[in-house]
Amino acid sequence: MNYQKILEDIQEQIQPELIKGNVADYIPALKNVKENDFAMSIRLLDGQTFNVGCFDKKFSIQSISKVFTYSMALKIYSKELYSRVWYEPSGNPFNSLVQLEYEKGIPRNPFINAGAIVTTDSLVTHFKDKNIAIKQINDFINNLSKDNILIDEDIYMSELKTGHRNRALANLMKSFSNIKNPINNTLETYFKHCSFMMNTQQLATTMLFLANHGTDPLTKEEIITSSKAKRINSLMLTCGHYDASGDFAFHVGLPGKSGVGGGIVAIVPKKMAICVYSPRLNSKGNSLAGTKALELFTTITGLSIF
Repeated sequence: MNYQKILEDIQEQIQPELIKGNVADYIPALKNVKENDFAMSIRLLDGQTFNVGCFDKKFSIQSISKVFTYSMALKIYSKELYSRVWYEPSGNPFNSLVQLEYEKGIPRNPFINAGAIVTTDSLVTHFKDKNIAIKQINDFINNLSKDNILIDEDIYMSELKTGHRNRALANLMKSFSNIKNPINNTLETYFKHCSFMMNTQQLATTMLFLANHGTDPLTKEEIITSSKAKRINSLMLTCGHYDASGDFAFHVGLPGKSGVGGGIVAIVPKKMAICVYSPRLNSKGNSLAGTKALELFTTITGLSIF
């Protein structure tokens, strides 16, 4: 299959979609992007890479970081983690307080904001220090990407100053004893890992272990067990796009995770990892053109899990 030609065809077909949607301006520092940017990268298990667009341009990974922190926490805590964060779709917006109140401070899954805050809190507990925790998260991503990934301090400070809803989620969970550390320590770590800057090629590379049953195919290192990789992939399919996860599964048919920075990662089991970037979002907070590009990819190639 000529993946380079397929990516070029998708880039051509996607042009009308690039002017639709809006960037995530509720995080002030995320407004400073070129709204019509587009990039897409494929990384095969044998290391071959195919790219189109501004694939070397770094952007804020935002909620894609939740895949990394959940992978780390699941490796450390295993089934014990499920008592603090469940594995069910939420059906509600990613920052909803209503469901969290009703379910007594236990987030539905690790890919909504509340769930990711709990996951981050568990890592701060394990490493006993917020600075060690963020360094370990950074090292984990560096190891997967084969690169040195950095935090954008402007985006981090922007989130720290304006993340009132996330602070409310954390306080609500603290009232139910589901946040164990000082709230500021957990939230600072959370905002920092959402502020890592990566490009589509780097992100596609980081997801290869999930496309290969938990083992990095380039280094042969087992990152997590195949059983845990299966669980993470299932959550990416059912919960990876907030309350549009069903729509993404219906149209794209791959496990994936989006971020409000405009990135989406997806995996084709035993074949490849994909990343697409387009910063304009649909009403659910997912990349509008990115979702369409992935739908075109699975339609053209027939590479879907269904």
